Amino acid sequence: MNEERNPPISGGKAVVECLKAYNIKYVFGLIGSATMELFDALYDEKSINFIDVRDERTGTHMADAYARASGKPGVIIAGQNGPGATNLVTGVAQAKAAFSPLVSIAGAIATEHVGKDAFQEVDQQKLFEPITKKTFSIKDTGSIVEDLNKALNLSTKGKWGPVHINIPRDVLAGSEIFDSFKIENKIESKKINENDLKKIITLIQNSSKPVIICGAGVKNSKTQDQIILLSKNLNIPIVSSAGHGDVISFDCELYGGQMGPRGNKVASSLVKDSDLILAIGTRLGFNSTFYSYDNISKLAKIVQVDIDPIAIGRYFPVEVGIQNDAKIFLDQLIPLLKNVSLKNANQNWVENFLKEKAHYYKKRDQDADTNSKIIQPSGLFKELRKIIPKGSSITLDAGTLCLQATDEFNFFEPKSLFTPLDFGLVGFSFAAGLGVKLAKPDFPVFSLMGDGGFGMTVSELSTAVHHKINTITIVMNNKSWGAEKAYQRDFYDQRYIGADIDSPPFHKLAEIYGAKGYHVAKLEDLNNVIADALVCNKPAVINIDVDPKALYSFRKDSFKHRSK
Repeated sequence: MNEERNPPISGGKAVVECLKAYNIKYVFGLIGSATMELFDALYDEKSINFIDVRDERTGTHMADAYARASGKPGVIIAGQNGPGATNLVTGVAQAKAAFSPLVSIAGAIATEHVGKDAFQEVDQQKLFEPITKKTFSIKDTGSIVEDLNKALNLSTKGKWGPVHINIPRDVLAGSEIFDSFKIENKIESKKINENDLKKIITLIQNSSKPVIICGAGVKNSKTQDQIILLSKNLNIPIVSSAGHGDVISFDCELYGGQMGPRGNKVASSLVKDSDLILAIGTRLGFNSTFYSYDNISKLAKIVQVDIDPIAIGRYFPVEVGIQNDAKIFLDQLIPLLKNVSLKNANQNWVENFLKEKAHYYKKRDQDADTNSKIIQPSGLFKELRKIIPKGSSITLDAGTLCLQATDEFNFFEPKSLFTPLDFGLVGFSFAAGLGVKLAKPDFPVFSLMGDGGFGMTVSELSTAVHHKINTITIVMNNKSWGAEKAYQRDFYDQRYIGADIDSPPFHKLAEIYGAKGYHVAKLEDLNNVIADALVCNKPAVINIDVDPKALYSFRKDSFKHRSK
């Protein structure tokens, strides 16, 4: 008796079956003729929601933020080879800088046309290799399942990161018999050397000014509670690396917020003055340190734990380097610390920190200008701190106003802050907020950005309206490219060129798209506007007039040659 076999299916159908087997709930994308078999197969798959976007770049930001918020691969499809694929590049590069588990799929020209200067031909393999963990170009229909599973698994294996797949149209159109559609991802647990753990304990015992720095590795491994336990048991303050202010709840007494040139001065001082740094799940990267001992103690002994072997000691020499997942490290270290105590040796260090922390947050409120006729950033942020519901997620852009917002909000849940991180991308926040909302539908999502960044991405309002993705976007409208204008003001004798922006009234534009639009010119109106936006049951855009002169030059070190 012959065994029944699965019938042959198209390559496009095989892609969809792989995504289904991997429990992918959302796929973002823009259709194109090169991938029609794939989209036709998606039409029948009711378990996957297709979020059609207006631009591949912004769709990639949605998938990136969805991936970071959910911890699952975020999938974006560029339906067209050539321009559709090249439009992905900015978003994929952004995801790489953020170590986001993005999986981008692009159509590619027919195999027989490669190298013949075919219509819309570009070497997509070489284009994506430098900005991904790995780039696949699938050679034949029979390889789809194996390669796609490798890509999905790789995006969340070890250090998270984007993976790109090129699929020629003839490969999608071909048919093949497949026995199964999922290949399991085997995760091997790596035991930590006992001598390294003993050395770390000795370093802790001999320290009088220790600090714990937490990065994305703590968020992704869901070890916040263990970090807090470690901190309480040993009386060690905690700070976060740049862009990860949500890693520890704001109400944790020993948490000082974000460190670094763009963090707050209390957290930054802890790192500058410490004698022992426990860097857990962090690269000690650019935005946290500028790779300079101006931002980290040169005398401190560093214990660095990171899942990426390249990160260990890459920017600063380490006393002990542990290449492993943060959870595995903490699971093995914490039981060995039962009889270890630091409470007397570092009591002055902690008491001084707590005093400085209380003073900093009190002064942050006292210095906020809420009385100016023209809305000031500090006053706006103070009001937003009071108004935004606890548990909300916040997405930020790059640019002067969002950089000023870096340490202005209080986060009580992990994975509630989403920024461009080291790519410093303008135009990220609104699209990212849509991805976060799909991952966290029961919580409010606020996206803050300047008028320049929102103008880049405003067309995705139609995506938000069509799919009922009800985020609240706050456009801090200062009618300029603020960061660059600040540099021209401070270092180039106010010789402004290309710095000022004329935009349509975004609140009216939102209404035309079918969203809800609000205009705020007085800070006193903000509370009622946000209260209405939270219940309007539509995507909301709040266009806020912010003082055009409230600009700040963040990278003054970049202009030392002009500061004399």
